[in-house]
Amino acid sequence: MTHSQLRPPTMADVARLAGVSHQTVSRVLGDHPNVRDATRAKVLRAIEEMGYRRNFSARALATRRTRTLGVVASSTTLYGPASTLFALEEAARAQGYLVSTVSLRELTVETLAEALNRLSEGGVEGVIALAPQRSAVQALAELRHPFPVVAVGTGSGAEIPSVNVDQYLGARLATGHLLAAGHRTVWHLAGPESWQEALDRTVGWRETLEAAGVEPPMPLRGDWSPLSGYRAGQELAGWVGRGLTAVFVANDQMALGVLRALREAGVRTPQDVAVVGFDDIPESEFFAPPLTTVRQDFSTVGQRSIALLLDLIEGRTPSGTSTVEPQLVVRASTFPYIPQSGAAPG
Repeated sequence: MTHSQLRPPTMADVARLAGVSHQTVSRVLGDHPNVRDATRAKVLRAIEEMGYRRNFSARALATRRTRTLGVVASSTTLYGPASTLFALEEAARAQGYLVSTVSLRELTVETLAEALNRLSEGGVEGVIALAPQRSAVQALAELRHPFPVVAVGTGSGAEIPSVNVDQYLGARLATGHLLAAGHRTVWHLAGPESWQEALDRTVGWRETLEAAGVEPPMPLRGDWSPLSGYRAGQELAGWVGRGLTAVFVANDQMALGVLRALREAGVRTPQDVAVVGFDDIPESEFFAPPLTTVRQDFSTVGQRSIALLLDLIEGRTPSGTSTVEPQLVVRASTFPYIPQSGAAPG
């Protein structure tokens, strides 16, 4: 075996096989328009025959562009962050970029600074931070970084460029749907206090009730898990017949736990208590009963986040924030409420 057979093929090897110059091969690889179709086809055949792969490290040194973006994320076992991360990777690939991801257990000034330093050493051109926790938003605002940063899930008050689903609107859609169905009030199982999304959903629920002249009940609180929803559902079941006829749950996993607890307590959904969730996870339409919920468009979040970051990398000056509207998906866990004869008012 010769030395040339031991090493991977180079651009010069491709040029020799195709009978063209090194510059012509470079133009074909760069999709330059000033190459004849016959020449392009000949070069591409040589590339395929030799199994040539581009040296992206050398290209990065020459162009100072790595075509790599960084993502910092936490809580990626949860549906929202996991779906957002997948959407970001898809959108980046569509634009010809690779993604380097750092997953953190907790987003603090210290952990974020370490993550950004690691990504900087890896040569990323910009970073997207999934920052649903309120502490992460504050940490991002405090840190200095050598590349553009876009935040996702920070809410509308972020001081850095961001892309967000309108959680407040989603909560208003859910609560308004239940009020329009005839329920006199709507109870709420909220997410963790540390999450900005949970706060925005609670504010949307509360202000919708207040706008309708309804005093909001004291919200219950869970941790996004079905178990916390189940425990809250056991407590909620005790209020059936004493004013509870509808519940807005801050995510679908907790709603699953609520539905089971109500069913075990002999409470029918939606005949006795209507339930609305949030997220529209793939399993929601197969719950018993199928769950009315608020759908988040994670694909659009990913596309807008990548587009915003690339605008910043290229020196363009886009608007600071982008908001994606959610959609109410109505299923069998809600329908127009008809008070039962003799039942206590809702």
